[in-house]
Amino acid sequence: MTKLRLGVNIDHVATLRNARGRLHPDLLQAAEIAMQAGADGITAHLREDRRHIQDADIVALAQHNALPLNLEMAATRSMLEVALANQPRAVCLVPEKRQELTTEGGLDVAAEKMHLASYIKVIGAAGIEVALFIDPDFAQVQAAKEIGALAVELHTGGYCNTQGATREDELRRLTKTAKHAAELGLECHAGHGLCLDTVAPVAAIREINELNIGHFLVGEAVFVGLSESVRIMRARMDAARDVSLEEIARRDSA
Repeated sequence: MTKLRLGVNIDHVATLRNARGRLHPDLLQAAEIAMQAGADGITAHLREDRRHIQDADIVALAQHNALPLNLEMAATRSMLEVALANQPRAVCLVPEKRQELTTEGGLDVAAEKMHLASYIKVIGAAGIEVALFIDPDFAQVQAAKEIGALAVELHTGGYCNTQGATREDELRRLTKTAKHAAELGLECHAGHGLCLDTVAPVAAIREINELNIGHFLVGEAVFVGLSESVRIMRARMDAARDVSLEEIARRDSA
């Protein structure tokens, strides 16, 4: 099993900065702290209304941030131009509604095949890896594969925002969908709403290669600092992954 990567989303460092329209807190400093604490990549969502991340932030992160940059963006012409100009390591295409507080669900890839395929082709030709943010659904995974995506990111909001038996059902859905994605040759990522109380069961899914976490880490940083927030999350993820490896070894030897 490969190491589970942690992508730290720094959108809400920008939200805090923008509250005063100044330069503090600095996004490059946040990225450096995240890297030193165990992050494997930096994620930033450039929204069409620029509510947090700004165009200049993407330029700075692409040029001066030591970690790979994962640009989350809508499949629009203006966002395509930003991606091609800045050459992030990866792009994750996401749905976007102006009125939503945060991304509320995954792309309907099955219904938007032609539109999304055109973006995947152009972005991929530039040497940028393309992932699609989807709900954990077999049909969406299949559609992603058919139009040439290299990866899918499973929306974990349905799992994180429920309790009890419903949460267990959502976890099974994530597990089965991640396995299906791997069987099709897609790299599988996951994210949205993950926190210390919910991350371990998702981190233990061996087909998932990367978790992208932001709001909780920045919120927790108010109390413990960003370095400690990322460090604790990294440790929680790694511990869950180690347990998963032990379970696999035990089953194989039985």
